[in-house]
Amino acid sequence: MRITKLDAPRCAGGENPIWDSARQALHYIDNTGQKVHTYDPASGTSRTLDMPAVITTLVLRQGGGAVVTLRSGIHLLDLDTGALELVHPLPDPPPHVFNDGKVDGRGRFLIGACTANFAEPQPDGGLFRLDPDLSLTRLDTGIHFSNGPCWSPDGATLYFSDSWINTAYAYDYDVATGAVSNRRTFVSTEELGGLPDGATVDEDGLYWVAVFRAGKVAAYRPDGQLERVIDMPVKLPSSVAFGGPHLDQLYVTTIAHDVVQAAQGQHGGADEQAGWLFVIEGLGARGRPEPLFAG
Repeated sequence: MRITKLDAPRCAGGENPIWDSARQALHYIDNTGQKVHTYDPASGTSRTLDMPAVITTLVLRQGGGAVVTLRSGIHLLDLDTGALELVHPLPDPPPHVFNDGKVDGRGRFLIGACTANFAEPQPDGGLFRLDPDLSLTRLDTGIHFSNGPCWSPDGATLYFSDSWINTAYAYDYDVATGAVSNRRTFVSTEELGGLPDGATVDEDGLYWVAVFRAGKVAAYRPDGQLERVIDMPVKLPSSVAFGGPHLDQLYVTTIAHDVVQAAQGQHGGADEQAGWLFVIEGLGARGRPEPLFAG
């Protein structure tokens, strides 16, 4: 196994890596830096789009481009020009903010929502579904800080985290309708010293999650048993995604310490590697292609 820091744009708040099979490139976001980065591993080059507000997630569309969530709401994004089209606005001030999302096997976009009050988080977030007709449905409530939606290989189990309470949940997922039920605790990452952030599932059903504050990436079996822990060279890994021509490389985004410290009114020394994009090779695991939003 080898962990490499890549010569790709550094982020204040790196998040949401997603492999674009058509472009053979990795998209990822700098949420507080308000940017979308596209990294081409073959050439080592990158391209950056500036966003007009904090960006929290990005998924790809079947017809080209992407869907993104900004503090202002849900937008369609042209990845070539950077043009945005608002499809679901949030009021100002918002009752919640969108955070982290993925597309299911039928092309629906599931989006987490979290508290709008980061100083005193309340369970006023939840889980939403954006259907291909661009209708928006609320699926669940009672979430402080949403993260890491992803599915088992058969699509019947949805994983979704409330990072604030160190808990990843599992739901029964109705593939035909996009409904969720039977929320239960899947794993707690408290014993690893951090909270569950962005996650993905490999072709064998292992759940891979960035353990924020602990400097680790962990893999869990479908029964919740801890399979593997990888120590990262930074304390704040934020999300993971399989990529590369064979989907056997695990990309890991990270967050700069000063962003978290500023949010908490603290000051401290910076980690020279924090905020960079990393790749882990030689894991012996392979991911699955990310489905595309059908709208």
